[in-house]
Amino acid sequence: MNTLPTSQTELVEGTAVDLDEVMATMHLAFDPAFGEAWTRSQCAGIMGLGGVWLLLARRDGQAAGFALSRGVLDEAELLLLAVQPDHRRFGIGRMLLDAVANEARSRGATRLHLEMRDGNPAAILYERAGFHEIGRRKRYYRGHDGSSFDAITLACRL
Repeated sequence: MNTLPTSQTELVEGTAVDLDEVMATMHLAFDPAFGEAWTRSQCAGIMGLGGVWLLLARRDGQAAGFALSRGVLDEAELLLLAVQPDHRRFGIGRMLLDAVANEARSRGATRLHLEMRDGNPAAILYERAGFHEIGRRKRYYRGHDGSSFDAITLACRL
C-alpha cells in the first residue's frame, strides 16, 4: 500500500447534491464490462430513502471515492463502494469501509452486509475486514458482451 498522510484524505457526509461527484467516481471506478455500476436515477432514488447515508472520500480536496449504505433495524448494507483508479492503494477503500461500519454501529446495526461480483479485486479488502461469504446468486451480473458473473453476498458482525 502507498503511504499517505491522513491529513490529505478526508471523509465527509454526502447528500443528493453530491450526485455528480458520485456518478463521476462510479464511471471511473466500475469497469462497464461487468454491469455493476448504478444509474443516476437508481442512486438518486435510494438516496431519498430513510436510513441511507453517503460518505465521500476526498484526497487533497479532489473526489477520490464514496460509499453508499443503508440501515434497517439491526442490520446495515453497503450498497456501493468505489475508489477512483488514481486513488487506489492508499487505504481509501478501507477508510470508507471502516467509516461505514462505525456509522452502522452508531445506528444500532450489529451486522453489515454487502454483495459483490465474483472475481472483484476488492474481495481481499472485505476479507481483511472480517467479511465472509453467506450466499451466492448464480449469473446475477450481466456484462456488456453477454457474459455473466455470480454475485457473492458477504457479511460481518459489527
